[in-house]
Amino acid sequence: QVQLVESGGGLVQAGGSLRLSCAASGKIFSNNVMDWYRQAPGKQRELVASVTNSGNTNYADSVKGRFTISRDNAKNTVYLQMNSLKPEDTAVYYCKLTDRLRHMYWGQGTQVTVSS
Repeated sequence: QVQLVESGGGLVQAGGSLRLSCAASGKIFSNNVMDWYRQAPGKQRELVASVTNSGNTNYADSVKGRFTISRDNAKNTVYLQMNSLKPEDTAVYYCKLTDRLRHMYWGQGTQVTVSS
């Protein structure tokens, strides 16, 4: 079993920055993909960014140029650096890990609130 714990959320003014972290523990295969999703009130959960264990990244158009996903494989941790935050970035942010057997694990989420 894999456990994911997110941290780093909070309240920030528009234009500010936050860095989210997600630490994975348990039986983790080396070949996996880690993602950040977000869900705003009344909206569906959406993919924000992904990173493979080899460092290949992918971003939603809405965050390109503002957010950066990275990972530390030695620590089984993925990060999301969020800059130039906008009120529409307000959401609960979730970390997800998909292993080589296609099992998916989710964290509990961390709230990000951007005030205008």
